[in-house]
Amino acid sequence: MKIKNIALAGLVALTGITACEDNLDLVNPNQQAISEFGLNANDLEESVIACYNRIRIEGTYARVGYLLDVVAGDEVNSYSDNDWWRGYDYLNASQAVSNDDSPLHWVLRDFSYTINTCNQLIYNVKKSELDPNSDVYKRVLGQGLFIRALSYYELSCYYQNIPLITDYNAVSIQDLMDSTNTQNEIFDQIENDLKEAMTLLPSRDEGGEWEKGRATCGAAAGYYARALMFRHKYAEALAVLKDIINEKYGHYELNADYGDNFRSTIENTPESLWEIQFLDYGVGGSDMEWTAANNSKSSTQGHALETVFGNGDILGWNDLASTPWLYQTFKSQRTKEGTVDPRLYWTLISYEDDYNTMDGFGNKAFTEEYDQHVTTGKRMGISVAKHTTARENLYGQVAAAGLSCGVNIRLMRYSDVLLRAAECENEISGPTQQAIDWINQVRSRAGLEDLLLADFADADALFEQIANVERPTEFGCEHGRMQDIIRWGWLYNEGRLKQLRKHACTFWNNAAKVGVMPETLDEADDDPFSHWSAGHEYLPITIFNMNNNPNLKGNSANNGTANTPDFTVHPVVTGIGIQ
Repeated sequence: MKIKNIALAGLVALTGITACEDNLDLVNPNQQAISEFGLNANDLEESVIACYNRIRIEGTYARVGYLLDVVAGDEVNSYSDNDWWRGYDYLNASQAVSNDDSPLHWVLRDFSYTINTCNQLIYNVKKSELDPNSDVYKRVLGQGLFIRALSYYELSCYYQNIPLITDYNAVSIQDLMDSTNTQNEIFDQIENDLKEAMTLLPSRDEGGEWEKGRATCGAAAGYYARALMFRHKYAEALAVLKDIINEKYGHYELNADYGDNFRSTIENTPESLWEIQFLDYGVGGSDMEWTAANNSKSSTQGHALETVFGNGDILGWNDLASTPWLYQTFKSQRTKEGTVDPRLYWTLISYEDDYNTMDGFGNKAFTEEYDQHVTTGKRMGISVAKHTTARENLYGQVAAAGLSCGVNIRLMRYSDVLLRAAECENEISGPTQQAIDWINQVRSRAGLEDLLLADFADADALFEQIANVERPTEFGCEHGRMQDIIRWGWLYNEGRLKQLRKHACTFWNNAAKVGVMPETLDEADDDPFSHWSAGHEYLPITIFNMNNNPNLKGNSANNGTANTPDFTVHPVVTGIGIQ
């Protein structure tokens, strides 16, 4: 017994001595303080992954952060029996939202979370132990700058004027207490971030992760050109676009098959400058992460576009579908072989007899049973195929409602570089052969006849071709159309507004006229752009956000203020496209 007591006393004494040693003062890795994280390369790489994770949730690109722009334009309407999407389709969403249960809040919330995560990364890398001249430092910083610029680009295109927060220590993400900045101030920061990212990031030619989803100097250059064009800096944008074409930022080319831009089995191709990475259905977990607060280890890591676009007959939510104008625009031009534009197959789920004889169009999924595959319920329109598995015949129906689709969302493709270069060239020098050549590269991939310079009398005519034929048929139902309509100033031009009303009008409750444009506005069952009022091309800041931040000011939608363009809007040119 005595021996045992002596031994116990010795053990206690030994414990008391060793407890004073520094190497036993362990830090719980699951309870690290912010001040202790992010100072080495491994921590910073984990922080980069967190930035990418934020752009794959509900309010960023997994659903409403992508689709509110799509439904606001003239290519897609709300066909849901639920009024949920209607306010955004009509450009008259109300600011009178007193809680966080609204997409108006979700988009601002989730992109703000992304910005906060990027700010933390940028702050940490600059105070880290890394050599500023090292590749790790440059690549980590470059990715943070790019994703922050991307987030601010989307937020300003949606909300116009928002708080500009670049100092991680300056504000709490829960409060967002900074005051509102102007859109020009936001875009100044976007341009600065992207210019720096272009010098820091490698190109996709680096290989590995840089050609499989990481932000590259090419992605930064592409969005820099977009930002410049939003403010009509055409000469500066054209210089950047030419550099991309001339491979200064890596090699890009058009895929031989247009469909390779939308398959789940072929992703991150040489045509893609930037795409959001999602996991295929069944590869990830089962938890739907609808909010930024969720951090499930079993997240599906998919998006909900397939569910939103999906027809009710295939278990979709029956929310959004194509306008008749977009369908008729595709049908208005034929290939050199006399068949329908093949891009229609990958854009809308229409059934065309030509598909029976065209190479690569043997899939009749969701089409042979119907003359058109239409949304069901009270409102009818042709369902959207893009960024879904509808044309791949993988499941036969929406695999699982919600955040389950794994088709990567291609946000910027090389075809956009070519058509933007043509637009800039036209703005600067009027119709030129160079502009025509860039457009014809895109048309050639679709098998269409080349355009001829002699067919366009002036810059207005070629702009009409680019804006209402080339861009809709190449990018129909993709994110960015409403951003174009805003930057072109169309809502403030009487002729253009009437044109938009005609583009977006539709027949409802009449299956026989799905895909058919009404002859006149009076004949249309609905006309979304007739509901627009000055300033409401932007989403209003909600009462919920305003109450949480007394320093936050409303934008033009809140105040009903017109954003009359300070430039000349291209007038409508008849005889080009479907008017």
